[in-house]
Amino acid sequence: MPTMRMTVAEALVRFLIAQKIEDDRDGKVKPLIPGVFAIFGHGNALGLGEALEKHRAEIRTIRGQNEEGMALAAVGFAKAARRRQLMAVTTSIGPGALNTVPAAGTAMANRLPLLLLPGDTFVSREPDPVLQQVEQFHAPSVTANDALRPLSRYWDRITSPSQLLSSLPQAIAVLLDPADCGPVTIALPQDIQAMAFDFPAEFFNQQVHRIRRPRASRDSLAAAARALRGAQRPLIVAGGGVHYSLAEAELAAFAQRFAIPVMETVAGKSSLLGSDPMFAGPIGVFAESAGLPVAWNPDLVVALGTRLQDFTTESGSVFKDPDVQLIGVNVARFDAVKRGAIPVIGDVLESLQELARELGDWAAPTAWLDGARASITEQRRGMAARLAPGDGLPTYAQVIGVVHDIAAPDDYILTSSGGLAGELVMNWSSKSIASFDCEYGFSCMGYEYSGGWGAAMERAASKPGSSVYAMGGDGSFMMLPMDVYSAALTGTDVTFIVCDNGGFNVIERLQLGHGAASFKTMLADVDHPTPPRIDFAAIAAGMGAQSHHVSTLDALRQVLSSTKGSHGVHVVVIEVAKHRWSEGGSFWEVGVPQVSQRPAVDEARRELNQGKAKQRLLWRKYTNKEQE
Repeated sequence: MPTMRMTVAEALVRFLIAQKIEDDRDGKVKPLIPGVFAIFGHGNALGLGEALEKHRAEIRTIRGQNEEGMALAAVGFAKAARRRQLMAVTTSIGPGALNTVPAAGTAMANRLPLLLLPGDTFVSREPDPVLQQVEQFHAPSVTANDALRPLSRYWDRITSPSQLLSSLPQAIAVLLDPADCGPVTIALPQDIQAMAFDFPAEFFNQQVHRIRRPRASRDSLAAAARALRGAQRPLIVAGGGVHYSLAEAELAAFAQRFAIPVMETVAGKSSLLGSDPMFAGPIGVFAESAGLPVAWNPDLVVALGTRLQDFTTESGSVFKDPDVQLIGVNVARFDAVKRGAIPVIGDVLESLQELARELGDWAAPTAWLDGARASITEQRRGMAARLAPGDGLPTYAQVIGVVHDIAAPDDYILTSSGGLAGELVMNWSSKSIASFDCEYGFSCMGYEYSGGWGAAMERAASKPGSSVYAMGGDGSFMMLPMDVYSAALTGTDVTFIVCDNGGFNVIERLQLGHGAASFKTMLADVDHPTPPRIDFAAIAAGMGAQSHHVSTLDALRQVLSSTKGSHGVHVVVIEVAKHRWSEGGSFWEVGVPQVSQRPAVDEARRELNQGKAKQRLLWRKYTNKEQE
């Protein structure tokens, strides 16, 4: 067998370069991993760094400023690519590796592919303890990278060169697996990175991957069809799995054919156009009151590619019919069986096609669909009222209205934690499919800026000429502002909109809304009544952005209009109102104290208990007998 002698680091790089994917969005063969985000330091600069420099023409190396930020950029890239491509991230030993932990959690919660390649201590232990090494007295093999074990779908430490031959194919399989997709960590001890080995030449042959589409069992499809045919008020809940299956067109056709309204989760937003006649609004905590009759009253729910997070299910209380039946259509068994659902374990697109064949000429009663359409009409009226200009400082909703007016159908909107998540889910009407990313699986502050950088890199390749609007608050900006510079350094076209409300205003809202005092959530408080003013525009300008500070909606509109389609990084800062929110009427369980010295907290606890009384661990329990 022909062999090639090289270091472990170079073998890893060559293997990554050899991995291709046939993108089922356009049929083109592309690099599966087009780039590596890197901060070089102790443990990766000489081994992996030297190998990446040697192959810089074949795989791009992108310098980050902070390990969490560049790993979140990789997450944003993978989300924009709908898991068809991903990025690798390499860090030094110790603090560099540990800085990726929040990003690994973000990828884990959102089921997104992320390849982490942190440096590690010496396998030989000859120079131990080395710089940045943490020592466990009872377990000398434990290093900082073990912190990534619970946040990885696949975790390995390479202690011998030959282990690459089995570990790397397994890693790629996990990153591409539609059910088990998530972060992969391959820890690379620095002495092993530098070690030479005779690798089989065929290990570096090009391999073209395709995303698998597992099909559901016939009996589960038959059970689901029987349940649907007996439904009077069916509802589809579209989750992020619709996007990863590229099933949006199939969903629209299925809903239309069988007269079933569709509500979207946070991750599923933009599965349908906002103008689609079957779209019935967002479901869960971010739903507005006009949409609640549709969310609360179905007798059957098709949970399509959703993991049924608490923000979707109103902490397990959303469906009020005591006999409601759930059908879980999901490629992941773990999600398909939740809440006692009839599990249809398979690819969303394939399952919709096969379920349509099972249903034949059945259709849901028109009265239910008519009610859903009346509901979305009311929701649109409410949205228009919230987006309309008013007096005083602009609200989040009014800022969103201006961005929506400027955005073209192919543009991409991104946000994450804080108040903007709910405001955008409720107030953004999707102009195109898969054009919205609200990271709310992990609600990781700073993703708005780092993830916006990564998403803009992906969209530059997949949708050239489109704009990416990453909207975040001042609190998130303070977490990871350095990726404004990362975007400028890499020549990435992206517009960051910073909504300044003086701190963590949405958490203050959580405090005040549950009877507590505002405490250390806003910059101005009893200990710091006049805190130093932060000039976000100046910070952004100092990092290479074209920076703008505006104070009115008209000025915001003018800046966004004038910069639309222009190259470079634009940062637009606008002060927004602190206590004017888009309200809904949903329940969300939070940890309100059972006893308190504050009467308002006691009242909030009573209200919480009333909401908890409507929770159910299971909806109607499915048994195998229903297949008969």
